[in-house]
Amino acid sequence: MSNLKVSFLGLGVMGFPMAGHLSKAGYSVTVFNRTSQKAQEWLSIYDTDGATVSAGDTVAKACENADIVFMCVGNDNDVRDVGNQALAVMKAGSVLVDHTTASADIARELYESSKEKQIGFLDAPVSGGQAGAENGQLTIMVGGDEDVYRNVEPVVAHYARHSQLLGRSGSGQLAKMMNQICIAGIVQGLAEALHFGQRAGLDCNAVVDVISKGAAQSWQMENRASTMLNNSFDFGFAVDWMRKDLSIALDEARKNGSTLALTALVDQYYADVQKLGGGRWDTSSLLTRLK
Repeated sequence: MSNLKVSFLGLGVMGFPMAGHLSKAGYSVTVFNRTSQKAQEWLSIYDTDGATVSAGDTVAKACENADIVFMCVGNDNDVRDVGNQALAVMKAGSVLVDHTTASADIARELYESSKEKQIGFLDAPVSGGQAGAENGQLTIMVGGDEDVYRNVEPVVAHYARHSQLLGRSGSGQLAKMMNQICIAGIVQGLAEALHFGQRAGLDCNAVVDVISKGAAQSWQMENRASTMLNNSFDFGFAVDWMRKDLSIALDEARKNGSTLALTALVDQYYADVQKLGGGRWDTSSLLTRLK
């Protein structure tokens, strides 16, 4: 049983199970969610014999005396708002870890604000989706100071299969942008291949079984090809969220002079899916606009 006191701010589809893993690991966990009913739902599951869990009705109350504060919220504005509320009450020597997918700019901003208060800060966006969060198999890309990361890494290991420090503040968010750029291109390629195969009259499941053993193999092919063929698009990471992430990447590209022609195109394809009413469909729904 650890004496470490942690707080988790934001109990969405990712934060809810991530905070749960920390409770199961024996940490004293205080949670906060803007919709308090969600926090009560979390407590109803994780307030078990031997667990030390509670819910704060404000960010400040949730973060008082915490050694590590984790947050997983919505966008830059949420990160700034919630992060600054947390920093206002956090003690010197504690650490704020942001798991939100946000901009590198907001990461650097909070890093500087934290440093002024002698508080550590890590930008640590995650990949792996809802299933990865529930199964404790997330990949975490981290930016910040090495000594701070070394202290936090054993804690995040309870919901991560891999985490890695990639550089100074903002590096985690930049790496997550690369992750989303890759996913966008791969999903579009898979969607076009399945569309082509269907129009050609092939048994696409059989084809995927073959080509997934070769150079075309990808996580998306292994996990989404069959569901795409079944017109099933309810697997967690929504088109609305992907467009938010791609917008961040495209904005950063304009700043650093990189060319993201394919990413910009696929972003517009996701806009087409939104127009079809698919804003809450998962990212593999790119296939729908080809039909």
